[in-house]
Amino acid sequence: MLTELRLGIEISGKAIATSVTDPPTNTPAGEGLRARVLSGSAVMLLGSVFVGGMNLIYNFAIAHKLGAGQFGHASVTYTLLMLLSSVTLSFQLVCSKFVARSPSKTAQLAIYRHLHRRAWMYGTTIGVVLTIASPQISHYLNLPTTLFLRILACGIVFYIPLGVRRGLLQGICDFRALAWNFALEVVIKLVGAAVLMSAGYGVAGVVGAMTASLIVAYVVAAPTPHIHNPQAHAQAQPILNTGFDEGIQAIIFFIGQVVINNLDIVLVKHFFNATQAGTYAAVALVGRLVYILSWSVVSSMFPISARVRSDDTRGRTVLGTALVLVISIAVVFTLGAWLAPAGLWQLLLGAGFPAVGHGFYSSLLIFYIITTAIYSLSVVLMTYEICWFSAAPLLSGSTCSITLCRK
Repeated sequence: MLTELRLGIEISGKAIATSVTDPPTNTPAGEGLRARVLSGSAVMLLGSVFVGGMNLIYNFAIAHKLGAGQFGHASVTYTLLMLLSSVTLSFQLVCSKFVARSPSKTAQLAIYRHLHRRAWMYGTTIGVVLTIASPQISHYLNLPTTLFLRILACGIVFYIPLGVRRGLLQGICDFRALAWNFALEVVIKLVGAAVLMSAGYGVAGVVGAMTASLIVAYVVAAPTPHIHNPQAHAQAQPILNTGFDEGIQAIIFFIGQVVINNLDIVLVKHFFNATQAGTYAAVALVGRLVYILSWSVVSSMFPISARVRSDDTRGRTVLGTALVLVISIAVVFTLGAWLAPAGLWQLLLGAGFPAVGHGFYSSLLIFYIITTAIYSLSVVLMTYEICWFSAAPLLSGSTCSITLCRK
């Protein structure tokens, strides 16, 4: 969860405060808010469980087919996509926040169009830069060819504006459509990779399927066309003028989040041989399911939190519910890794991965899950604070660098 370019979200002014009363959490309003968080989290969690399961099948399938060395090439290419997702997620968060605060559907659409145009500008720029720099990056990552990065660059062009479209769905709390979009992406990625690998395209086929899944997800996430309303821009302008610092805050948050969560794969690929890098990537792909599921909780929490004030007791209800859900996810995964048979990982990864001592994969996975869970809890706290344009997440974000030791 990503090497970042400065987003051109030209928003200035002061933060908008929503007019919400302060009922206690045991009132019907407080209980209703908790129910909305749980309902949205349930939809996103179900979608994330499906996506996570499909990603496991996808990764184990390509690991079996490619072996540790080639799997390392495919994994680090995907990690570059994750690093660049800091741009995508920043657009998604900003769009979600402003859409959730907008007074009407026409204003929401105007905000979407403004950010969507910006996203296309940056997506195209990043794609071109990645293509030009592909020889140098491929050399640093010990990739055998620049083809992988050139294929990925085509997907990046669509991936950045995809964040705006998903942010619109998140901002209007259409979690069902958002979950379906993620599910569609992973299904196309899995089926496409299986077909292209069977045709003999290897890592290039895996990256090609990845790119195709991003393009299809972008097309499907298109909002329903609306008749142009000349007053829409006027309604949206006060929200777009909420302050450039809010956009900067989201950008810094996601830069740190994505770098911490993905830089390890890049460093391991550079400093270790292909087999060791592939083995590490295999452990990481399982451990990162904790982060994927935790992010689904954050996705459902954010637009709801943006509608209440920071001193609202209902805000604490949202935060408490999200923290409990993330802790529960971490406990389940830790117990699962601890109770798993020692030979399970060798069976799943196949003969292309080294057979090491008893419990080697399980012990690494447990350590990875625990440190990822600690990081996921900090992400919930930082995202909650970002809703109120507080400097706290930027300060607390610096402490998250401690989790780099897990790499």
